[in-house]
Amino acid sequence: MIYELRIYHIHPGKMSAIHQRFESHTLALFKKHGMDVMDFWEDITENRIYYTMEHPDLESRNQRFSAFIKDPEWIRVKEESEKNGAIVEKVESFIMNRVPYSPLYRG
Repeated sequence: MIYELRIYHIHPGKMSAIHQRFESHTLALFKKHGMDVMDFWEDITENRIYYTMEHPDLESRNQRFSAFIKDPEWIRVKEESEKNGAIVEKVESFIMNRVPYSPLYRG
């Protein structure tokens, strides 16, 4: 398994919009494409959310994200949710392996 940390820098005043989009649409679309979200966090000092995903390998991750981005339902949801302006300013993505001394390491 590999893990991905995604950091979304949210435009001011758009935090509720990103939460609504994830809760009402994005998570179901991730599931549809076989993408497993592990957890979410909201930064208490900055306009950011963080979430982690688990992937079988890098190739699977890339194929699934590619299918997700091209999904007509995602395109529609993104366009509708951004009719009053973009929600996300910037996305950062980090692909990681769990280290052997992690309490969650499964070898």
